[in-house]
Amino acid sequence: MKYYIIAGEASGDLHGSNLMKALYKENANAIIRFWGGNLMQEVGGTLVSHYKERAFMGFFEVFMNLFKVMGFIKLAKKDIAQFQPDVIIFIDNSGFNLRVAKWAKKQGFITNYYISPQVWASRAARVKDIKRDIDSMFVILPFEKEFYKKYNHSVTFVGHPLIDAIERREKVDEYVFRRKHALTDQPIIALLPGSRKQEITKMLSVMLSIIEDFSEYQFVVAGAPSQDISFYQSIIGNRDVLFINNKTYDLLSISTAALVASGTATLETALFKVPQVVCYKGGRISYQIAKRIITLKFISLVNLIMDKEVVKELIQNDFNKKNLKIELTKILNTTHREKLFSAYLDLEKKLGGKGASEKVAKQIIANLK
Repeated sequence: MKYYIIAGEASGDLHGSNLMKALYKENANAIIRFWGGNLMQEVGGTLVSHYKERAFMGFFEVFMNLFKVMGFIKLAKKDIAQFQPDVIIFIDNSGFNLRVAKWAKKQGFITNYYISPQVWASRAARVKDIKRDIDSMFVILPFEKEFYKKYNHSVTFVGHPLIDAIERREKVDEYVFRRKHALTDQPIIALLPGSRKQEITKMLSVMLSIIEDFSEYQFVVAGAPSQDISFYQSIIGNRDVLFINNKTYDLLSISTAALVASGTATLETALFKVPQVVCYKGGRISYQIAKRIITLKFISLVNLIMDKEVVKELIQNDFNKKNLKIELTKILNTTHREKLFSAYLDLEKKLGGKGASEKVAKQIIANLK
């Protein structure tokens, strides 16, 4: 069978790669063509476009690159029409994927969606488009099934794929890891400023502003595989901070605390049981637009899933040196850390257990028979 997968961003690449492994396990002769990244490439198949070519952050930034975006949509339609897949699998990346899905459904292709667009956060009217254009929706957050039920739409909750991704990783020897990357024996504070240039530029400079106030700790920047080391170095300068590229899970596994850009990384950090401060700073125009259409109490997945504040969120103007110093001090306090660890355990229970990728692969194949 022929599968066409469209994923965006580093998290989509991770989940796409695990789904591809599961598809090949169920269907050894599968032919897969995809939009994704390095992890999906390592599994097999044919890469059409790398996600870093279309990594635009925020409403205003997407608008400014609209011609580029439309060009990619045109390419996707043409490539799908030539490939003639048995099924198209969309992974997250809703701004792009829902546009392609609308066209694909009209052309008679079978459309599956893995990792729902965040319609529960904003623009719930998109549920109407999903009901019309998507044949099967697989959701990974426990509250999403209930959300769709309110719109009389049945979806399948498969659990969160991060549980599998983290459990399957090769465990790191802390002593060896520290020596390999020239780390001292000081406790580590990991800095996860995101994966896109725009967010890294905004986040990292503020994160780095507090390192002199915590001299007994070692600050380490977790580099995203989609960015060059020279880009990070231009922000880090001569500050006393280390940089490790494309080893975020290994770094988190030995970290004492973390400062994390809002997104999938907040959940990853929680699953590694690392106390964190969630940070967000968008472009001024994009933030003003988002503030008007997003109806959520929280921005981090940890707090959204738990439906209460578990981790502190510093958003836009609140994300500054003074507040960051206060909140990092809190999560280094033993009593506060114990409360966080307890909440993290409850969070993991809510995420639905192991085997998300396998469940999705089996269901997709079953639906094609």
